[in-house]
Amino acid sequence: MPGFGFGAMIEKLKKNPKTIVFTEGEDPRILEAASRLLAGYFLKPILVGNPEKVEASAEKNGFNIRGAEIIDPENYDRFDEMVDMFVELRKKKGVTPEMARETLKHANYFGTMLVKMGVADALLGGATYSTADTVRPALQLIKTKPGHSIVSSCFILVRPGATGENEVLAMADCAININPSEDDLVEICGETAACARMFGIDPQVAFLSYSTHGSGKGEDVDKMHNACEKAKAKFPDLPIDGELQFDAAVAPRVAETKCPGSPVAGHANTFIFPDINAGNIGYKIAQRLGNFDAYGPVLLGLNASINDLSRGCNALEVYSMAIITAALA
Repeated sequence: MPGFGFGAMIEKLKKNPKTIVFTEGEDPRILEAASRLLAGYFLKPILVGNPEKVEASAEKNGFNIRGAEIIDPENYDRFDEMVDMFVELRKKKGVTPEMARETLKHANYFGTMLVKMGVADALLGGATYSTADTVRPALQLIKTKPGHSIVSSCFILVRPGATGENEVLAMADCAININPSEDDLVEICGETAACARMFGIDPQVAFLSYSTHGSGKGEDVDKMHNACEKAKAKFPDLPIDGELQFDAAVAPRVAETKCPGSPVAGHANTFIFPDINAGNIGYKIAQRLGNFDAYGPVLLGLNASINDLSRGCNALEVYSMAIITAALA
């Protein structure tokens, strides 16, 4: 079983079981994770796909999925109701019933509508398709939370610490927003800090840059400095500092030299990157060279709990992300 906060999440789900829809019901990795979830009795999987093909794949690969609900977009008794709701949600885009029927044959749209209709509490997809194909239906149908303008993402990174306790970090945005604005970064900061708390992190937020407190110059430095100041004003109770170089953010000795007196520098655990290039490279360096386990991307800012898998994921990662996704629901 995965470590760190999963035990608490599972206990939470045992008290209030959730239903999660997997959009790729035939995939062996999904079926292995679903089998494991069913054995735990705390999360009910819905598998999207043709029942005969799903069951044949499960049997071929030796997974017991008895108890899972399998829903076929081609033969769903509430499909007409789903079409009507889809047309209403997309009427400003001129979507007709015929267009809706065709779109809803795609598992990513069909699964998202199951969440919208309340059939499922959460959704996990992307084992065989891109992040964009998970996020697009969610944006169109689920939409962002009130007061939010973007969907963002964070990765939770975990490795065993020297004292026996896990070291847990949050990094954002590593998967969704290519070049977030100052205001986008403020929103990313708030959502990431809230997500970090769910994983037992007491967020100490660093806005990262190639500059520490003005040591470097340029538009990119100004963006992170300004975003940090806006975030401090919006979240006065949240420890935040920036702009900070990564070494100043995490190394106490460097912090004493570069930014003495900082409330965050030297022990930051929640990192806000200037753009997707830095974020994606940064979390993968931590994962591959720092021996962190990476969980995510956890999508933030949506009206429902919908998450994306890496196409290179394994069954354990699917299982872990299913627990995270349901616990966030």
